[in-house]
Amino acid sequence: MDDRARRRAALAQGMRNGIPIALGYFAVSFALGIAAKKAGLSPVQGFLASLLCNASAGEYAGFRVIAARSGLLTMAVMTFVANARYLLMSTAMSQRVDPNGRAIHRFLMSFFITDEFFAITIARPGYLDPFYHYGAVLVASPCWALGTALGCVAGELLPAQVVSALGVALFGMFLAVIVPPARKDKVIAGLILLCFAASFAMSRLPVVSGLSEGTRTILLTVVIASGAAALFPHEEKDTQEVES
Repeated sequence: MDDRARRRAALAQGMRNGIPIALGYFAVSFALGIAAKKAGLSPVQGFLASLLCNASAGEYAGFRVIAARSGLLTMAVMTFVANARYLLMSTAMSQRVDPNGRAIHRFLMSFFITDEFFAITIARPGYLDPFYHYGAVLVASPCWALGTALGCVAGELLPAQVVSALGVALFGMFLAVIVPPARKDKVIAGLILLCFAASFAMSRLPVVSGLSEGTRTILLTVVIASGAAALFPHEEKDTQEVES
């Protein structure tokens, strides 16, 4: 298979795998559009906000800052804290990028890092294929922006129970990401259960429960990932072997 055909195949596969992400994004961003409307944003502004900011927590924090009429510095700090976990994802992805690849691909992939894009991209063996990543982005990102715009228009007309139920699709998508590797590897299954238990405990324990959700996620990621890397290291060939 020549390089052009390989790129087309990776792009097509990324678009197929991006469909469930797009469905989850559309449902959740619809509810996010309600927050945008309450903050005074128009549907067009909500659409552009989601198109240019690929982070639900960061967007929601930004909308809350706008609604409170706070300053730009407050917004910058809030969105940085809410999105700081993407620094960890970027670091993990940078270790899997082809060292001979073009810098433009590194830049574009880093801009389109979300929990879901990271999960499906990092799960593939070998060096990361930027065209697979782009395929998923091309399908899912417009749905994220469109859902926000429609939420601005019609979100407030729906009952609160309906809006809350729309978020279920995203949880189903996360299960689809973690269940297959957990069935193949007992270590991964154990770490997933540990993550669930630790996350629940940190939301209830004194002191740490007062931290923001994003901060707790960062702490758990660093501690559990570091422990897993030390106890269950992968051989170098497993991460650098290029997929045939």
